[in-house]
Amino acid sequence: MKFRVEDMTCGHCTAAIEKAIAEAGGTATADLASKIVIVENIGSARAGEIIAAEGYTPVPVD
Repeated sequence: MKFRVEDMTCGHCTAAIEKAIAEAGGTATADLASKIVIVENIGSARAGEIIAAEGYTPVPVD
């Protein structure tokens, strides 16, 4: 599943999102250039909640 995270602006942002998803048992790859986060092994609703809890605004991408 993919999310667009427009307010992801630096390497710290990508690392924070990837770490939070990993701590919840999933895997995430955050690409700063495209503002896309790809999440695996965790449900979409839960992934969105985790990203939001880190202070970002995830928008699901088809």
